[in-house]
Amino acid sequence: MSKPEGLSAYIAVTAAYWAFMLTDGALRMLVLLHFHTLGFSPVQLAYLFVLYEVAGMVTNLSAGWIAARFGLVSTLYAGLGLQVVALLSLTLLDPSWAVGASVAFVMCVQGASGVAKDLAKMSSKSAVKLLAPTEKGGLFKWVAVLTGSKNAVKGVGFLLGAALLAVVGFTGAVLAMAVVLAAILAAIVVLMPSGLPTGRKGAKFSEVFSKSANVNWLSAARVFLFGARDVWFVVGIPIYFYAVLSDGTEAGNRAAFFMIGSFMAVWVILYGAVQAAAPRLLRAAARDEADLVRAARSWAGALTLVPAALTAAVLAAPGPQPWLTGTLVAGLLVFGALFAVNSSLHSYLILAFTKSERVTMDVGFYYMANAGGRLLGTVLSGLTYQIGGLALVLGTAAAMVALAALLSGRLDAEAVAA
Repeated sequence: MSKPEGLSAYIAVTAAYWAFMLTDGALRMLVLLHFHTLGFSPVQLAYLFVLYEVAGMVTNLSAGWIAARFGLVSTLYAGLGLQVVALLSLTLLDPSWAVGASVAFVMCVQGASGVAKDLAKMSSKSAVKLLAPTEKGGLFKWVAVLTGSKNAVKGVGFLLGAALLAVVGFTGAVLAMAVVLAAILAAIVVLMPSGLPTGRKGAKFSEVFSKSANVNWLSAARVFLFGARDVWFVVGIPIYFYAVLSDGTEAGNRAAFFMIGSFMAVWVILYGAVQAAAPRLLRAAARDEADLVRAARSWAGALTLVPAALTAAVLAAPGPQPWLTGTLVAGLLVFGALFAVNSSLHSYLILAFTKSERVTMDVGFYYMANAGGRLLGTVLSGLTYQIGGLALVLGTAAAMVALAALLSGRLDAEAVAA
């Protein structure tokens, strides 16, 4: 592979991933806010995203083998194409359907979207290992740029989804996104340069299960790290903000949509910006890989303090208060910054731990764990909010980050793959 071809392929993969994540963020906000206004309970809202995460687990486990067998470009195209189909399917949703039928239909469509997202993610993240320069922290820098920019784009998607819902409605929003993403897919297919592997016929499915202790411990830590984010992110905080911001009128709902979408967008954009800056914040170019492995536990420990403090603030308040809402906004932004460093470290370490010949396998396995964490967080988000309100939501997040810190401590700093 020549260097210019590799750079061109990296740019094309990143552009495709950006386009996908813009629609992914918008779709999540559209579904959450639209069905909340239809009267869905927190647990029912969580159900809408359950199959999305289950599909992600299954997809990541098999996508590593599929990419190794048929090539990264094939899985990238499949992810983009399936997202277009999922968006178009949502235009068929009929408001007259019973709640059970609506939940089942959206769960299935969200499941297809989950498959699409993880096909695109696995392809993009694996490509970095194969295309990035490795000298002077180059791998960490390139994976941080891809991951950070992706999350910034997804944050814009949250705002876009809330804005489209308020302006053109649910059906118009998903139809517009499907048309735009289909056009981008067509352009990528035409313009994709060479530079990515086309697969090997002898790849075996059993290879997806890693024999590396570091890959397995990191994957376990990833489950609880992302579970800790989604336990408040998916249902709890958006619904709390909706209760505080909306007066129940149509105009009040629209205003609440914009404010909630804006907060979620700012949070994810901040998260993405810090992710992209993580190599500089951690001085990665001047540190060896073993030192960065050891840093994973201390950063997870620091993150634990934020949801623990927010839990105490919620317990101290007699109910929704302006000062509490302000504290939550500030605290969750701090959580986002610390979470971004943790996430960026993990995204780098999985590529450092794996070897080029099995990168899609290990990345697929790792993102299966990532999807498992999101599934756990999604289910607990609706359940904990319904049972114990915001205090239980945030307390659960603190406990899950603490578990991630303990598991990160099991990583062997001397066993980094060459």
